[in-house]
Amino acid sequence: MSSDPRDAPLENRARHRTDVLVVGAGFGGMYAVHQLRSAGFDVRAIEAGSGVGGTWYWNRYPGARCDVESLEYSYSFDPDLQQEWSWSERYAPQPELLRYAEHVADRFDLRERIEFDTRVTRAVYDDARGRWTVTTKPVVGRTVGGDDLGASAYVYDAQFVVMATGVLSSTNIPDFDGIDDFRTAGGSVVHTGRWPADGLDVSGRRVAVIGTGSSGVQAIPLLAQDADHLTVFQRTPTYATPAYNAPLDPDVEAEVKADYAGFRATLSRRATAFGASYPRPAGNALDHAPDERTRILDDRWRLGGFALSSAFTDTLLDPEANEVVAEFVRDKIRSVVTDPATAALLCPDQTFGCKRPCVDTGFYETFNRPDVTLVSVRDNPIERLTDTGIELADGSSFEFDTIVFATGYDAMTGSLLRIDIRGRDGLPLGDAWAAGPRTMLGLGIPGFPNLFTVTGPGSPSVLANMITAVEQHVDWISACLVWLRENDRSTIEADETAADRWVDHVNQLVDGTLYPTCNSWYLGANVPGKPRVFMPALGWPRYVDACDAVAAADYAGFHTA
Repeated sequence: MSSDPRDAPLENRARHRTDVLVVGAGFGGMYAVHQLRSAGFDVRAIEAGSGVGGTWYWNRYPGARCDVESLEYSYSFDPDLQQEWSWSERYAPQPELLRYAEHVADRFDLRERIEFDTRVTRAVYDDARGRWTVTTKPVVGRTVGGDDLGASAYVYDAQFVVMATGVLSSTNIPDFDGIDDFRTAGGSVVHTGRWPADGLDVSGRRVAVIGTGSSGVQAIPLLAQDADHLTVFQRTPTYATPAYNAPLDPDVEAEVKADYAGFRATLSRRATAFGASYPRPAGNALDHAPDERTRILDDRWRLGGFALSSAFTDTLLDPEANEVVAEFVRDKIRSVVTDPATAALLCPDQTFGCKRPCVDTGFYETFNRPDVTLVSVRDNPIERLTDTGIELADGSSFEFDTIVFATGYDAMTGSLLRIDIRGRDGLPLGDAWAAGPRTMLGLGIPGFPNLFTVTGPGSPSVLANMITAVEQHVDWISACLVWLRENDRSTIEADETAADRWVDHVNQLVDGTLYPTCNSWYLGANVPGKPRVFMPALGWPRYVDACDAVAAADYAGFHTA
């Protein structure tokens, strides 16, 4: 009979008592373990994957790479780390990002604090004790007869829980009928966010890609090179700007490393917290003559990346100014794609920037290949999968060997709501957020004491450089816990009124823009039944100032005891 406490009945399993339990070992979770341990807390982390890296552990699809430049998408907390690591490309590919995460984990000895291959299934706050009971379950391995939780690992007893579960980690797989039929008949189905670690050979196969968001834009050109034939099913065309990716210029790297602190300071003053190397906006688009607007946009296009998004200050404020930029991109698409009908299908008609722009390498050029077909499913949606492929609403069908879902994620809230989290008086988080997420600063949730969210809804999150954002959040959380310890406080909870005011503030900021004019995952529109609420907060410097002001006022907007 096993002596491992994880094989015991749930009620008899030994609890691991800790000060702080971190959920997730991506860039946010790793830094939380490092920073909280450095602050003198006993900290443990739970990670569903077999290794660190979060997004870059799971997203191994062909072409996966960061859309923020490498010198910016990196930790700033350790000057030596900044100097010793060298990036190979302007935009780092997934394998290099994963190596970087592994290097950080090894350099700072983080693995010994992380339980891998383990998923959090439940977290319950005990009002009487002021502590969280967190139940975990191995992703693979043991089975325990008679336990409705299946194989269950340690039950953790933590004073504080830090949810570093990632904002783009909960895969969104459409609920199509027939997926099992296709698999049973020998077809393979894969989501870009759960790509096999050892790769997927599509050579000589008929491949379908469903979706043309960021992951689809990156994967489609490379899948087309290997597949016998690639068919892309597109509901909404995307605005993609060229990456112009290349080996990182050693002179550029040396210049940044000579004053990395100054480089980061410039970055932190930008409204989106990324794009430090891009020029500042050239004022309002409509204040320039048409020829001058085109010149400015051409200059930004040649810079690549997100440079076009920040060409003018009124792009996301004025519909007429937005149309100037949108039509510029459509002209670029028409100049690249040789077939006019295909080019027309690829030209977006929604507001430019209301969905996250994509950064591409050869995306539009791919549709000039004779072995690539584009199918619009905007007015003729996918009805079901069959044992041979895909059937559309009008009855037309396509045969495939492999189907790739590039359908994105249940962003920002999905990973939190898939865990049974219960706060005061057993309140489920799903009930608390039934009308949409409500937080104070994206850090704390009313009714859920001692629970923190890293880059949660109500913070800039995906509208910022994510590593910059997670460092700022973890630093705030760590300073908060130190303050509680020094002031003999054991609990902290977001105030309901303060959270309501913060949510109203976030809504007021976005209501003055064009962001709400299209269905995007910023609003949760890609997930059926999800409340339509704009989740990220606009304005990086102002947000950081707000967080600092709350901390300086002894965490005003939070109850402490």
